[in-house]
Amino acid sequence: MVKYLTTHGNSAALVIDKPIMELLKIDMKTPLEVVTDGKNLIISPVVDPAREKRFKSALSKVIARHEKTFAKLAQ
Repeated sequence: MVKYLTTHGNSAALVIDKPIMELLKIDMKTPLEVVTDGKNLIISPVVDPAREKRFKSALSKVIARHEKTFAKLAQ
């Protein structure tokens, strides 16, 4: 998909289509992080650190509980 910037006051804006917003599960109130690798813009929803910590904790418990099963599945 090719997109063009639009004028927004003295700035440039990129319009994100609704299907893409739905795919990313973001809305107008979702904070977005904009970074660059020097050639590309990377726009990502901001991750809630507390939620990320809870997820990693839960994942660790699942892995510990089912370690043997995961090992068998990997073979």
